[in-house]
Amino acid sequence: MDARREAMVEEQLRGRGIADERVLRAMGDVPREEFVPTRVRREAYADGALPIGHDQTISQPWVVAAICQALGLRGGERVLDVGGGSGYSTAVVAALVRPGGMVRSHELVPELAARAKRTLARLRYTEAEVLAGDGTEATGEEWDAIAVHAAAPALPAPLAASLRPGGRLVVPVATGRADVLTAFRRTDDGTSGEVELERKEIARCRFVPLLGEYGFASADR
Repeated sequence: MDARREAMVEEQLRGRGIADERVLRAMGDVPREEFVPTRVRREAYADGALPIGHDQTISQPWVVAAICQALGLRGGERVLDVGGGSGYSTAVVAALVRPGGMVRSHELVPELAARAKRTLARLRYTEAEVLAGDGTEATGEEWDAIAVHAAAPALPAPLAASLRPGGRLVVPVATGRADVLTAFRRTDDGTSGEVELERKEIARCRFVPLLGEYGFASADR
């Protein structure tokens, strides 16, 4: 493991409550510097978010790890990654769904989606695919887990309905001054037509706004 990644894992993640060894291993394996612009590569393992262009950021390492830990991935899952940005979170999820799983990233900014697709292909994350477009809308598919990497005004209903029974969804929900990173688990059996969810708050953070049909209308929120 790269020394910078090892320090990140031990100090920023394990030292602050990330206990899932699969998540810690994935975070230690994915080269974060490959997913940030050249001008900030020296800061790739800093304890904070970094700009990736187009008024977007790559999330703080702890946030990515906390989302992945809450998803509880054990390999073989189908995962939707909404707001995948430059592809870093998608790469971490790709490592976690091995063997036999897949992850699809939806990124609203076409330039970021194209960059993520190139980087993931170059680094051989063959479990990952990237689409440019609104990730808040229904996909017509069922997912074992869904991760949202931008703050939504509320839980996007189409995403909740796309979860399989027992599936998990993690999304930051905007609540005024802070965004609350929140985990949901679908508890109904999928036969009644009503989506029932168990909710757990993880932490208060700050995210860029989720834009799209079921997000905010503008970056100003």
